[in-house]
Amino acid sequence: MALVSRLPSLSSSRTHLRKPKISSVNPVSYIQCSTSPFTEKHSIERYQRDNWLYKNITSTKLQQQSSFCPLPSDSSSIRDYDIALQLPELKKLLQVLKEKRENEVGIGKRGPGNVFLVGTGPGDPELLTIKALRVIQSADLLLYDRLVSNDVLDLVSPDARLLYVGKTAGYHSRTQEEIHELLLSFAEAGATVVRLKGGDPLVFGRGGEEMDFLQRQGIAVKIIPGITSASGIAAELGIPLTHRGVANSVRFLTGHSKNGGTDPLFVAESAADPDSTLVIYMGLSTLPSLASKLMCHGLPPNTPAVAVERGTTPQQRTVFAELKDLSKEISLHQLVSPTLIMIGKVVALSPLWKPSTFGDLAFAEKKTF
Repeated sequence: MALVSRLPSLSSSRTHLRKPKISSVNPVSYIQCSTSPFTEKHSIERYQRDNWLYKNITSTKLQQQSSFCPLPSDSSSIRDYDIALQLPELKKLLQVLKEKRENEVGIGKRGPGNVFLVGTGPGDPELLTIKALRVIQSADLLLYDRLVSNDVLDLVSPDARLLYVGKTAGYHSRTQEEIHELLLSFAEAGATVVRLKGGDPLVFGRGGEEMDFLQRQGIAVKIIPGITSASGIAAELGIPLTHRGVANSVRFLTGHSKNGGTDPLFVAESAADPDSTLVIYMGLSTLPSLASKLMCHGLPPNTPAVAVERGTTPQQRTVFAELKDLSKEISLHQLVSPTLIMIGKVVALSPLWKPSTFGDLAFAEKKTF
């Protein structure tokens, strides 16, 4: 049995300024959060923002339209054609930007636009950097991922256009190649394009791929770093990722392989260091295998560990357990993506790690009142 407690927000969103009270730790039943701060596939917030973009064009209709209008030969026109068929409102924006750029270039004022890869942090909008906020509010077009919180999207200028390009297991609203082409098309038209990513764009965010593609096309790319989930969530829980005499290094791992395999954890042997802290991104499905390998390679089964769903948001849910029990407790409490996992002795330094009559285990749910 797990313990459930209500925790205060150490970094409340701007819409919840009053500090919540901390209730005593008592065994209670599992509580399901009713809303999500993230732009998930079916979130109401996403459709309210983007329903002007997504038209119900069936593949048959697309084929019919393409039969009457042959595909152009050059790559730039092909990109424009794709936008015209699938994102008609963006086609209008693209045309306006192109005409504006042609006029300004004619008098020597303007060249191609810029692309900013912006990290939005783990979810709490107050963890944005000042530079990220300035860039977000100056954008013409923003392409945003699933892990960008709705609170962050509320900061976007009303004159800007938003396009959801998020991915989750089994569903990609846009392929990575399509995202590349959209960024390129609008940058070539002279737009200020912002690519919003949860956490930091260069930590398991594929920011390097997008940067490389655009730079090869002659487009200037600027990186605005964000607080990666490991840092934001560790701070929220009071866990030092390194601590003298406890952990002298920290290692970030991904639970996904490039080819979508279910067991990419070939680094488990070298990762089984009791004097290091492990942080696993996107690791829910592969955690049982990873935990087993870590213990086989010498990491003690009673190593403290924690799994955090929707970290730094009012919907944060946290499971503390020993390594040998973590997968079972995650399944019991039905944690879902996005969930970050931390393994190491530093986890026990958190004030929330409390032994109980049920063992060294605690389950916590964060609420903002």
